[in-house]
Parts: sequence; structure tokens; C-alpha cells
Amino acid sequence: MQHNLRILPSIGIEITMSFTFQPMTTEHARSILGWRYPEPYAVYNADPANLPDDLAALLDPDYQYYALFQKGVVVGYCCFGADAQVRGGDYTTPALDVGAGMRPDLTGMGHGRVVIKAIVRWAERRFAPPALRVTVAAFNVRAQRACKHAGFRPTATFRRRSDDQEFVVMVRGSRKQEGGA
Repeated sequence: MQHNLRILPSIGIEITMSFTFQPMTTEHARSILGWRYPEPYAVYNADPANLPDDLAALLDPDYQYYALFQKGVVVGYCCFGADAQVRGGDYTTPALDVGAGMRPDLTGMGHGRVVIKAIVRWAERRFAPPALRVTVAAFNVRAQRACKHAGFRPTATFRRRSDDQEFVVMVRGSRKQEGGA
């Protein structure tokens, strides 16, 4: 399924990006697991020792992983449901949990807001959720900013017990609830 999105950055130039969402394949998953992020984002790097488990998770139909393509090249991925949640968070309020990642060489340039908006629009069309929810590492201000730009608002924070890392839970109402916005 293809999705076109136009934004008007602060510099006044209109950019049109066309994305295609495809169910995750072994080839896509192996490529994504090979991505390497610089510090402080290296926490998102896959551990080679866990490759079989990570590969299985990306291919598990229950986790609904999709590769995100632009011009035939994988530029990101997203998932919906339980694998987008972080242990320790409160997920009792009905919402579709969304997880996402972008290829490391594309980060830090403002592309995240376009990618997140495309994922949001695609998810709303595909799943028609009551709301969308993301859980973002507190240190990842870039991702939080991209999510805020897509209409997500912080609703809670918590610390994961296993490593004391802080996370921010952000929620966005559905287009239907927001009057089609």
C-alpha cells in the first residue's frame, strides 16, 4: 500500500514523500537488524547474540511489523500492538500501540516527523483505532518532537525496572475523534 505525504518545512519548500508499507520479510528484518546507530542512540542497535530472537520477533505476525519503503528502498519500519509496548508502562487505556524506527543515516535531519505522520495516517486507515499510543525513551527528544508534530501528547512517564531507563508515553486521538484532522 502506498502513501503520499506533503509537508511544508519552515524553509518554505514543499516536499512530497511517497512511502510503501509491506509486511516484514526475512530479508527486510535482517537488513534492519544490521542497522547501527551512534551514541546515545546505540541502545537501538540489535545485539548480534540475540539475532535469532530478534528476527523471530520482527517476523511474528502477532506483532504486525511492516517495512517502510521509499523509492524501493527500506527507510524504516513500524509495528503495532504488544511489541510496541515497554515493560513497566500502563497500557490499560484502549489505544493501538505503535513502534517505529528509521534507518540511521536518515535520522537527525527532520525526516522523522514525515515518517511518523505517514505511519499514523496508514495505521488509522488500516486499523481504525480509538487512539494511537507511542512509548519513547525520555532521552530521545528527537523522536518525541516528531511524535508531537504528528499530534501525540505526553500522558505519562515511567522507569523500566530492568535498567532504570525513563520512558514517555504519548497518545494521539483518532482522526474520527479529532473531527477528521
